[in-house]
Amino acid sequence: MTQDPVGPRHARTLRPSVARVPALVLTGVLTLLASGAAAVYLDLRGQIDVSDVSGLVLATPRADATTAAPGDPFAGDAMNVLVMGTDLRDAENVALAGEAEGMRSDTTMLVHVAGDRTWAEVVSIPRDSLVELPECALPGGGRSKPRTTMFNEAFSIGAGPEQDVDHAAACTINAVQALTGVTVTHHVVVRMTGVIDVVDALGGVRMCLPEPVDESPRYGDLHLPAGEQRLDGRQAIGFLRARHGTGMGLELGSDLTRIARQQAFVQSAVRELLGKDLLGDVDELYGVARAVLGSLSADPQLADPVRLAAFASSLRGMDRSRVVFTEVPVAAAPSDPNRVVWTSAADEIWQRLASDAPPPELAPAAPAASPDATGGGAGGGVETPGGSAATTPPGDGSGAGADGGSGQPGTAVPPADALLPGVCAT
Repeated sequence: MTQDPVGPRHARTLRPSVARVPALVLTGVLTLLASGAAAVYLDLRGQIDVSDVSGLVLATPRADATTAAPGDPFAGDAMNVLVMGTDLRDAENVALAGEAEGMRSDTTMLVHVAGDRTWAEVVSIPRDSLVELPECALPGGGRSKPRTTMFNEAFSIGAGPEQDVDHAAACTINAVQALTGVTVTHHVVVRMTGVIDVVDALGGVRMCLPEPVDESPRYGDLHLPAGEQRLDGRQAIGFLRARHGTGMGLELGSDLTRIARQQAFVQSAVRELLGKDLLGDVDELYGVARAVLGSLSADPQLADPVRLAAFASSLRGMDRSRVVFTEVPVAAAPSDPNRVVWTSAADEIWQRLASDAPPPELAPAAPAASPDATGGGAGGGVETPGGSAATTPPGDGSGAGADGGSGQPGTAVPPADALLPGVCAT
C-alpha cells in the first residue's frame, strides 16, 4: 500500500437515505403480498435472476444467518452487499454502448449495513485500481492465474468466453475478500439496460447541471445543456457511463470523476423517488418495484421479494443522515499514471467494516424511535424544514466540533443539507 499523508477520503453523506429507498418500495410491495396478491409475488419473483455463486468463491465467506425468525431473515447480522454494475455487451447493450470484448463491472460498491441497523456505509471501489487479483474458478473448469491488473478485470476473468455472470460475480467477490479481508455476505449484479427501465418507471430523473455535459463523439452521443432538465432512461445511462468529453469532470477522463457524477445522479434519483406518493399509487408502486427487481441478479436470499422486503423493513428506523458514501483512498500508480493504487489509509476502512464499526465521523446513534411516531420510516415521507442534516466528511474544514474537528465520534457538528453538483435544490 502507498502511504497517504491525508488519511481516508470519506465522501459526503447522501442526504436522502439510500436505505430508505428499498424500504419505501419494497415495504409497499410487502403490503400487497400481505393482502393475498399471490400473483404479484410470482410476477415480481420472476423478475429477479438468481445469481448463485455457491462453491465458486474460493475464499469461503462465513455462513449467512438463516435461523432468524421468518419475518426478519437477516436479524442481528451485519451485512456486506457487493453491488456490481455490468457492461455485458448483449444485443441490447451493444445498441447502447457499442461493441466491446469481454464483460466487466464498471461500477462496484460494497454496501455495509450495521448489525444494529443504525448506520450504513457505501464504499465505491475505483475500477481503474491496480490490484493483485487472486485466482478464480473458471466456467470451463480449472482456475485463473493470480495477476496484477485493473480491479474490474476480475469480472471479465471470471466470466470467461462463456460470459458467465455467476462466475464473474464469484471472481469479483473472491477479489474483494482477498484484497480487503471483508466477508461479502450477499451480492447483486445490476444490468446496464436495467437502469433505463427504472428511470423511465419513475418518469425520469430531474437534474440541474452546473454546466453543459458533452460526451466525445468517439465514445457516445450524450449532449445535455446546463440547467434544469429531466433525464429519461437512455439519457440517464449515458450520463452514468460517460467518461470522455467536456463538462462535470469529463475533461479528465477519470473513473474518479465518474464516481462523483454517479453519486449526484443517485442522490437526484432518490429525491425523485421520495417525492412520489408511491404507497398511495399502487399502479406506480408496482411499476417501479417491477423495474427495480427486473434490473437485478441477486444471491438466492436477496432474490426473494418477501425476504428483501423484510430486510428493507428492518431499515425503517435508520436515520437518513447515517448513510455514508466513502471512496477508497487512492494515489497515482507508480507504474502507470492512468491507473491508481489504494493507499495505506484504505486498510482502516476495511478493518472498520470487518468489525462492524461505524465511520469515525458518525456520532453515536440516538435511541431508536418508532418509525411510525417519527415519520422517518419507509412510508413516512416527512422531512423537517430545510432538509435533514448530513454528516461532514473529514478534512473539508466544515462541521468541526468544539475540539476543532477531530473527527472522533460525538464531536462533529453536521452541516445543513448538502447537495452534490448537478442535484436540484428544490
